[in-house]
Amino acid sequence: MSKNKAQKRLSHKIEKIFNNFPYSGFTAKQIQKKLANKKFFRKNIKECLFNLLQQGKIYQSKDGRFFNQAEIIDPKIPTEKLSFVEGTVDLTSRGAAYIVTDEFEDDIYISRKNVNRAFDGDIVKVLLMDKKSGKLEGEIIEIVRRRQEEFSGIIDMQEKFAFCRLEKSKVPVDFYIKLKNLNGAKQNDKVIVSMIGWPKDQKSPYGVVKMILGQQGEHHAEIKSIIIDNGFSLKFPKKVRAFAESLTMDIPQNVIDKRLDCRGIPTFTIDPHDAKDFDDALSLRLLDSGNWEVGVHIADVSHYVRPDTPEDLEAMKRATSVYLVDRVIPMFPEQLSNEVCSLRPNEDKLCFSAIFELNENAEIINRQFARTVIHSNRRFTYEEAQEIIEGADGDFKNEILKMYDLSTKIRARRMAKGAIRFDRPEVKFKLDDKGKPIGVYLKVQKEANMMIEDFMLLANESVATFFSSYVQNNKKAPAVYRTHAPPEMEKLENFRLMAARFGHKLNFTTPKNISNSINDVLKKVQNQPEESLIETLAVRSMQKAEYTTGNIGHYGLAFEHYTHFTSPIRRYPDIMVHRALQRMMDKDADFDKVMMEKIAQHASAQERNAMKAERDSVKFKQVEYLSERLGDEFEGVISGVQSYGFFVELSENYCEGLVRTESLTKDKFIYIEEEFALVGHRTGKKYRLGNKVKIVVVAADLITRTVDFELV
Repeated sequence: MSKNKAQKRLSHKIEKIFNNFPYSGFTAKQIQKKLANKKFFRKNIKECLFNLLQQGKIYQSKDGRFFNQAEIIDPKIPTEKLSFVEGTVDLTSRGAAYIVTDEFEDDIYISRKNVNRAFDGDIVKVLLMDKKSGKLEGEIIEIVRRRQEEFSGIIDMQEKFAFCRLEKSKVPVDFYIKLKNLNGAKQNDKVIVSMIGWPKDQKSPYGVVKMILGQQGEHHAEIKSIIIDNGFSLKFPKKVRAFAESLTMDIPQNVIDKRLDCRGIPTFTIDPHDAKDFDDALSLRLLDSGNWEVGVHIADVSHYVRPDTPEDLEAMKRATSVYLVDRVIPMFPEQLSNEVCSLRPNEDKLCFSAIFELNENAEIINRQFARTVIHSNRRFTYEEAQEIIEGADGDFKNEILKMYDLSTKIRARRMAKGAIRFDRPEVKFKLDDKGKPIGVYLKVQKEANMMIEDFMLLANESVATFFSSYVQNNKKAPAVYRTHAPPEMEKLENFRLMAARFGHKLNFTTPKNISNSINDVLKKVQNQPEESLIETLAVRSMQKAEYTTGNIGHYGLAFEHYTHFTSPIRRYPDIMVHRALQRMMDKDADFDKVMMEKIAQHASAQERNAMKAERDSVKFKQVEYLSERLGDEFEGVISGVQSYGFFVELSENYCEGLVRTESLTKDKFIYIEEEFALVGHRTGKKYRLGNKVKIVVVAADLITRTVDFELV
């Protein structure tokens, strides 16, 4: 290709970037990064940018960034000052905000007066301002999309109207409710309110009560408000419900004829005892070659849910199922998630399968992906499978023991490559028939859990490896990956310093040493007082995993290629992966990468919202549990230190509460940040992160979801 043709091709690609991001500014370096191709040298890019400037297609601001000239809409504003960007609002407790964008590494600061009625999580357009303080600043000029349309709050009746006082701290307004829009709600009712308008001359938005949840503190009312406040809906739209109800369990013969028939192979599911949506099954058989065929069979949701249908768009919006202390808020209606697609025993089911031929060392000899039909012979709980692994008799004993043997070899290789193993137990509650917690227990992962995880990881990695190979040869075929960036050294150093206070040495000189050291210390602290704290700090030192079309590998799993293929009933990215995989197998994979990236980012955000909802529900139950134990004494470990007191995590049940500084009456305590400690001014007494203490429960507030402790 001649130099002129190469430059024209490059210019076209650069113009496309400006068209895809019309309000964003880029440096030459950022343009090079977005092109994702090392053969485009910076000097060639700068030459193209200069030519585009000369042609009037782009303009350059004072700070050196380039913008789409077509977006200059007000001739009275000098071009060097006009700079728009789109991003997500991160509202602070004081009413100011930061805007998180793809274009800038640093967040954009928005003063309180320039937030302009945006709420936390909203997608907004921002006008960038001059950098007065050396940091990015701006003003929100348009709310592109509200993060949520419904909010929970408490009704406060006035004489001729009412207010809905929102409990969520990051929505800094109350809703004005006309009496006709109360829909039966009374004083102190907990409700869901929807915004119906916000007059320019009013401080409060106008709302209408959509649903009465119950009374403050009541179990179902609180759980439902947690769902709403984290951006999820309680009900499915009418069209989506109608679609699910129209599905039948029957599979037409012409559908079966087009698939690989695996119904004669021993197949089973292993899931939690209370699971209803079984989206993965395993099969095993001995081949004539002496090798083993392991099938990882995944519910074929994409067969039923077609792109751009109401049910698909609703699933895309939700992006994930939400798992709370007493219920699941599914991504699909139960007729689909728990019946039609669920791989229930003794029923024929449609699957998308990853099938492996493994030798005795669990090395992959052959691999294939196929649309299949399966028949699960048995549904195991993790406890039942664990008993067989530990020596008990049971159905498919030989198959389970062989699969466990293969899985341990797969896991050993992964750990040898530098995978990090986090085994922090989950807090679970025993609830009575009214949802009241009557007991707390910890769910610990055992060998049966790890066996399933090993084969799911094998399937996910294999699909991602196929993606990467295909994309390398077909540049117009983007895929969705599950990525995990390496940790930042500053966070690792903080973790190293804290671990050293407990006598644990960490070696972070090389990437391999990082993972090995973390695994070693996690093993050493098992059953030690500092176990929970060290595990928490290790997790916090890591980056967050996310969905994206750009593959950077998965640091925590030590995979160069990784995606999510194995849970399409409860994760929308897995449906995207199924569709992309089929199109690549059909050699028809020219996707809209920009749209795929937007959906991937939305799924990452919704995953974080779902995790927060889960934590909120656990916190509520912990507070409710301790509210019945005022005056009881417990042992715990200091899990956080602030100027106003220190948090204590109880060893028995992982509940957490605050010991306030004003309750420490024998001295005046000063917060020493670098020591993670409160230090007595007169006595020198220290309360430091990780110290073991004994406390008494003195207060528990269900409304604020806080617990107060005092030292014994």
